[in-house]
Amino acid sequence: MPTRIQQRWNELRASGGKALIPFVMAGDPDMRRCLEVVLALADAGADIIELGVPFSEPVADGEVIQRAGGRAIANGSFLPAILDLVKQVRKQSQVPLLLMSYLNPILRYGFEKFAADAVAAGADGALITDLSVEEAGPYINVIRGDANGRNAEAAKPRHNFDTVFLASPTSTAARLRRIVEYSTGFVYAVSRTGITGTQASLSTAIVPLLAKLRALTETPIAAGFGISRPEHLAALAPHADGVVVGSALVKCLEDHLDNPAPHVAEMARWLREGFKETGVRS
Repeated sequence: MPTRIQQRWNELRASGGKALIPFVMAGDPDMRRCLEVVLALADAGADIIELGVPFSEPVADGEVIQRAGGRAIANGSFLPAILDLVKQVRKQSQVPLLLMSYLNPILRYGFEKFAADAVAAGADGALITDLSVEEAGPYINVIRGDANGRNAEAAKPRHNFDTVFLASPTSTAARLRRIVEYSTGFVYAVSRTGITGTQASLSTAIVPLLAKLRALTETPIAAGFGISRPEHLAALAPHADGVVVGSALVKCLEDHLDNPAPHVAEMARWLREGFKETGVRS
């Protein structure tokens, strides 16, 4: 049975559309307003929403997302509360939800318990930022079964839950092959090396990376890191199946902490205008 993420990609491919994937930090600025933001993004046409799990050592994040994580942690945004947030979203929306976390919170929670509880809450997958594919076997085994394919029965998915991994411009050919092998839902192509944050222009490394990934897999590919303007979406539409926008939307939320939902939704609609420039569905 496909996850909501997989179903959404199937719908987009059938219609010739591209995915807008906003990132928000779960619990930022608090759970009530975060719920409002997620629902507003869904109403604004977000295809998949990434929910960040805040962590005290966010080594891959720039200042904007670090501040968001600090606000969320100060308001008690830890995995049990975040899974409850997912449950609250599911009462009102079926928008696909991808949890984006560092390894430590999930390792402490336990892979098996995390997978079972996340699926029960209504989450559709996870991206563990600092879990390398070389060390992901135990995690993949929990989600999918026998990662090495030695046992056909064990290889059947144990949880209806997507595993998404990051591919970067510096990834070796062997590593890219393992990334596409382990990624379901989509492959996340990082547009540049370094931490998250808005950029005025796209890195020249992203299109060659997207071409390498496309030669290896039919799984959808989304580009992220540094994407902040409609023209970025327009430039990537011919090469990627979707785009992830994080820091720009989180900064918009930060600028309107009292009532962020309508402002973040308005920005999402503005970003999607970039797809219209290319003639794809928006």
